[in-house]
Amino acid sequence: MEEKNPIQVSERIFHTIECLAQYGPMGLVDLSTTLGLNKTTVHRILNSLICMDYVKQDPDTLKYSLSFKFCGIANQILAQNNIIDLARPYLKELSELTGETVHLVQIDGLNAVYIDKVEGSPSSVRLVSMVGKSIPLYCSGVGKALLADMSDQKIAAIWEQSDIQKHTEYTITNFDEFMQLIQTIRRDGFAFDNEENELGVRCIAASLKSFHGNPKYAISVSAPKDRMTDERIASFEDIILGTKQKILSEMGQL
Repeated sequence: MEEKNPIQVSERIFHTIECLAQYGPMGLVDLSTTLGLNKTTVHRILNSLICMDYVKQDPDTLKYSLSFKFCGIANQILAQNNIIDLARPYLKELSELTGETVHLVQIDGLNAVYIDKVEGSPSSVRLVSMVGKSIPLYCSGVGKALLADMSDQKIAAIWEQSDIQKHTEYTITNFDEFMQLIQTIRRDGFAFDNEENELGVRCIAASLKSFHGNPKYAISVSAPKDRMTDERIASFEDIILGTKQKILSEMGQL
């Protein structure tokens, strides 16, 4: 009897989960094609995930999708992150002072992940950002703020490993130009996202260093570009830096 490679089996299971997370409900044929696996293998993986309540199948469409069990796991992970409880009052205050949506992110390899979000005023336009979503470091306000607190060598390494793409006409894809911007961020203490990751959205961001002095978290104020004029975004500079100092003080950094 052929012995199965446990690493390969695990890899296929997680690729299946990631595929359903990215594309939503899928039929067996489409899922098999996307994964590059035969239908028998994928069907066996799906049955295992169904047995463990991680996947469900719609009885009408026969399509497979992830269950809400993943939401429970995500909530448990977030509940163990003390920074969320610590920063939440200051994020709410920042949102009230600016009237806009505020985010808290955590660095995760080449990306930043939203771990908390406070919506702006009820009358403001809602942003599509969501807790758990990842954004590249090189083309986001929070990402650039985090990178600016790293050494030039570390930034270069992350740049080399990143899939540098021009998400919008404003995305910076030249490393020398990017490093000039990093110097400005280091001088000012905050970073901007001028529609570099998503057209129509601008933000101002500042990083929060960990207890060991490594950049790990960042905060931002985001809004549609029509509301985030140069003058208004400039009025947020002292406010976000003040929020940063309050959070760092609470963390025992200062």
